[in-house]
Amino acid sequence: MPAGAIPVPAENPTIFIIIGALFQVLRKTMGPHHTNRVILLTGDGKGKTTSALGMVLRAVGHGLRVCVVQFIKQCTDTGEAQALRLLPGVEHLVCGKGFVRECTGEAFEAHAQAARAGLAQAAERLCDPACGMVVLDEVCGAVSLGLLDAQAVVGVLAEAAPGTVVVLTGRDAPPELLELADTVCIVSCEKHAYEQGCPAQPGVEW
Repeated sequence: MPAGAIPVPAENPTIFIIIGALFQVLRKTMGPHHTNRVILLTGDGKGKTTSALGMVLRAVGHGLRVCVVQFIKQCTDTGEAQALRLLPGVEHLVCGKGFVRECTGEAFEAHAQAARAGLAQAAERLCDPACGMVVLDEVCGAVSLGLLDAQAVVGVLAEAAPGTVVVLTGRDAPPELLELADTVCIVSCEKHAYEQGCPAQPGVEW
């Protein structure tokens, strides 16, 4: 069993939570996975959130507790939202208000407040040694749209508990996050079904 992993009881989520908390508190003394990881997935192509969710699945398979914080997005009936509810040890926080159509005014401020609240929740999970992975989905987009300050995000990431794996996604990643990440993947779009008139499809786009 890898360092930092915990056994996953099949039918008792309470035991899972208790054992998970104990093992994750001891992660920093259990082997080589002492250094935090920051993986950034950006670019104009499809698959950034999908890739992050794949990492969530892999982490759960190793018995890690995971928190997924989604910025900008507000739907709770997506395929991933429903699937995440089925995974033991996974917390899913939807912290957005949908598409940002204005860059000023009351509507924009409401979006910004939601993003700041989401970042505060992410900060709590990042500081919790029981949480092995934290995904900040669309955080790059939140920064590029002006909903969040890049330095505020950097400051939150700097306080992560030892051994935490952080996954950042979204278009237009700012230089501060590109520099901070130890792994950066640029997802580019060569062509998309939208261009051929295909609508968004359940299980593919959402």
